[in-house]
Amino acid sequence: MALTKSANKLGRWAFLIGVILAVVLGIFGPLSSTWVGLLVLIGLIVGLLNITESETNSFLMSGLALIIASVFGQSVLQQVSVLNNILDALLAVFVPSTIIVSIRHVFTLAKR
Repeated sequence: MALTKSANKLGRWAFLIGVILAVVLGIFGPLSSTWVGLLVLIGLIVGLLNITESETNSFLMSGLALIIASVFGQSVLQQVSVLNNILDALLAVFVPSTIIVSIRHVFTLAKR
């Protein structure tokens, strides 16, 4: 899927804003459902607009590693609430984007 220059730019900004927002929100405490919804929306935008076909494998590998490390890291870092909150927020961004990119990749493979 070819992305237009403006869509690609929006996807890049969404990724940057999503990561920064996740870290900042995680520092200030547990996320409310409104913030989780916003981070999920940003993750969907990133998955739809930021990842090209040539970047898919790298993104899926790194996204999967981040998700696995975050989930297992939370059980280890429960005593450090700030890190636990940051991991929760990052998961809210990366899980939807990884799912979208995975689904797009499956459809690409099915077309071949």
